[in-house]
Amino acid sequence: MDKKRVLSGVQPTGNLHLGNYLGAIRNWVEAQPDYDNYFCVVDLHAITVPHDPKQLAESSLAIAALYLACGIEPTHSTIFIQSHISAHSELAWLLNCVTPLNWLERMIQFKEKARKQGENVSVGLLDYPVLMAADILLYDADLVPVGEDQKQHIELTRDIVIRINDQFGKKKKPVLKLPAPLIREAGARVMSLTDGTKKMSKSDPSEQSRINLLDSPAEITKKIKRCKTDSFKGLEFDNPDRPECHNLLSLYMLLSGQSRDAVAAECAEMGWGQFKPLLADTVVAALEPIQTKYYEIMGDRASLEALLKAGREKAEVSANDVLDRVKTALGFSKPL
Repeated sequence: MDKKRVLSGVQPTGNLHLGNYLGAIRNWVEAQPDYDNYFCVVDLHAITVPHDPKQLAESSLAIAALYLACGIEPTHSTIFIQSHISAHSELAWLLNCVTPLNWLERMIQFKEKARKQGENVSVGLLDYPVLMAADILLYDADLVPVGEDQKQHIELTRDIVIRINDQFGKKKKPVLKLPAPLIREAGARVMSLTDGTKKMSKSDPSEQSRINLLDSPAEITKKIKRCKTDSFKGLEFDNPDRPECHNLLSLYMLLSGQSRDAVAAECAEMGWGQFKPLLADTVVAALEPIQTKYYEIMGDRASLEALLKAGREKAEVSANDVLDRVKTALGFSKPL
């Protein structure tokens, strides 16, 4: 039986943090033998907000290297950079022309980000979900690993597919495949170190709010020492009045590989002064092999670029095939 195809990607903005790793990438690594995987660095999405053009190319390579360092294997997965395949931009334009404006205006993430940017909000930010739909559809993806906050984008992608298939497809031969969300299991939602009610995020202006995958042991220890806690005695999961306690215990559980019950028993009588050094040591130990491998990969730039070139060449086959299908369905002529 053919494996189902999975498509996902990460923006090359900022450094990947523990939330990215525990909430997404580690799941990709564990499940990759079960699927036909396409993992891209979505650099076109990175310019929907202000960015530094001097860092974009280098950041894209760094994200690809971190994919590999975290355990993504080229034997199971195709890794490539989004902008290296022009079909992403071209299909996005074609999808734009059949996507109603009001579908985009109701997107929750656009509303939230637009409020932050004010008058500087770009058309690209509004159109972000259509480009995301193009990313997914170019590879005939069956499944898209997302968190609950991205589920609305997959619903939009499905609406676009249904609209195109209804308007331009044939009964037994749809133009585009209908993808489905692959929702992560509960328990890997990593929260900010400064506010246990908010997700750990690359967009948070405070570096203290997150632990980056490439933070040094000293930086990790310092961030955990300064992270927000509470004045209750003992440590426990699931107390709604103690979101930071739940978050830090969850981090320890995920990175130490222990069960929830084992962590609850071990830490029930601990104070923060005892627990924080334990957590810091656990985080440092968990990230050490990733960091070592990352620097090895970045030290061999030629091999990394060759891998990305091979990924692009493989991905282009699918992307160009899907793009041709859509252009034919919409009535475009073939190049002469």
